[in-house]
Amino acid sequence: MGTEFSQYFGRLARLAGAIACTDREGRDLGGDPGFARAVDLLAAAARAGATVHFVGNGGSAAIASHGAVDFFNAGVRSRAFSDGALLTCLANDFGYEEVFARPLALVAAPGDLLVAISSGGRSRNILAAVAAARERGCAVVTLSGFAPDNPLRALGDVNFHVPSRSYGLVECLHQTICHGFHDLFMERVHGRPIPD
Repeated sequence: MGTEFSQYFGRLARLAGAIACTDREGRDLGGDPGFARAVDLLAAAARAGATVHFVGNGGSAAIASHGAVDFFNAGVRSRAFSDGALLTCLANDFGYEEVFARPLALVAAPGDLLVAISSGGRSRNILAAVAAARERGCAVVTLSGFAPDNPLRALGDVNFHVPSRSYGLVECLHQTICHGFHDLFMERVHGRPIPD
């Protein structure tokens, strides 16, 4: 009794140190170079006036929305496809697998970036979104967890994998990664140091 806080956050800290970052061919990029490469993709999209698209289901949808808002507030064209009417319309008419792929096929453009978030890395609608983004000439960054061989982890230009099967821990670290993208982007592009 009384050690739950330390144990939980100790586990979270250990997992943060174990996040793997790979490229599309599965090569280990290392945390610092991989993180820098992801921010490079975000900065390139912003400089080109391109759009950063975020997709996710459930808790990952909330992370996606939060990421889109943060980058929008930083002056970057960004969006998350999480409007209830849009999702239910597309799911009803075309099946849930198409709820992100259809809008991306319509609005994504070469030079855009897709940030695809899925705890398990197996959601068919997220995988279909990546395929649609690739067809439109977009770069892709993925955030996944659970099994290290999940299919999403093989699809991004930069892939972040949290080695845990706990939704809570994976989602906490995915949110932290997205905040890190934003903070480093603000420091690099707008010259605003990350405050303590």
